[in-house]
Amino acid sequence: MRLFASLPSFFRDNYPSAERLGVPVARWRQSIYRTVFETNTPLGKTFERYLTLAILLSLCVVVVHSIPGTAEGWRGYLLRGLEWIFTLAFTAEYGLRLISVRKPWRYALSFYGIVDLLSIIPAYLAVFFPDAQFLAAIRALRLVRTFHIFPALHGFLSEYLMLARALQASARKIFVFLSVVAMIVLVMGTLIFVIEGPEHGFTSVPMGIYWAISTVTTVGYGDVTPATPMGRFFASVMMLLGWGIVAVPTGIVGAEISRNGTKARMKGVECDTCGENRHEDDARFCRRCGTRLQST
Repeated sequence: MRLFASLPSFFRDNYPSAERLGVPVARWRQSIYRTVFETNTPLGKTFERYLTLAILLSLCVVVVHSIPGTAEGWRGYLLRGLEWIFTLAFTAEYGLRLISVRKPWRYALSFYGIVDLLSIIPAYLAVFFPDAQFLAAIRALRLVRTFHIFPALHGFLSEYLMLARALQASARKIFVFLSVVAMIVLVMGTLIFVIEGPEHGFTSVPMGIYWAISTVTTVGYGDVTPATPMGRFFASVMMLLGWGIVAVPTGIVGAEISRNGTKARMKGVECDTCGENRHEDDARFCRRCGTRLQST
């Protein structure tokens, strides 16, 4: 779960910068660099906004193209044409990013460079493997730049970090919980295999475990169902157990979010008398000894 907590800093620390990539000497390359990399300039912000819009539209094209019936006739030609227009535009943008820096390989091997490359490869692979065009949905990863472009989204970062910290703090509890669930479905899956048997669709212990997982998670596909009274009794127990199982991780993460929210409201003002350094933002007196706190 540490991955959740490190994602925001990962995206921020690996964002392309002049120090990593090197600003070119030629003026025409500097002009391209300021447009495609620097999001703090008016031209750069405008470029990134249009780029974000193009990414969203290309994702819509990929999704619509997967709907049965839309890939036939003039709709199919239109969608394929739009997909190639977006692909060529993203290819040109990728090329501009490479030629506008002094260290193109450093950009190509960075997280953002790899994502940019992977977003255009599926369209070319589709020439040989038609279904590969749907892998273009990886372009959604390019939207991580949105946090750097749109100031309106900066306010969501603190909530994102709070959720990440809660998931990180809950990792061990959730692991223990899932291990208990795994033991339950293993036992119940084996029992239902013994009770029902192959004649009722439970052809093996793995099939019984599959049924136990789909039942305890309240999904219940219905492709395999108990037919005997004892099997239905076990199924009823599993369904009731599933309600409690779904609620447990929610409570664990919710408690951590509440705890982190309380910690976030604390400020590190140290009391001169007793040394207590955890006080609420609006606290004027020490929570331990009552001494008036020095304002910061």
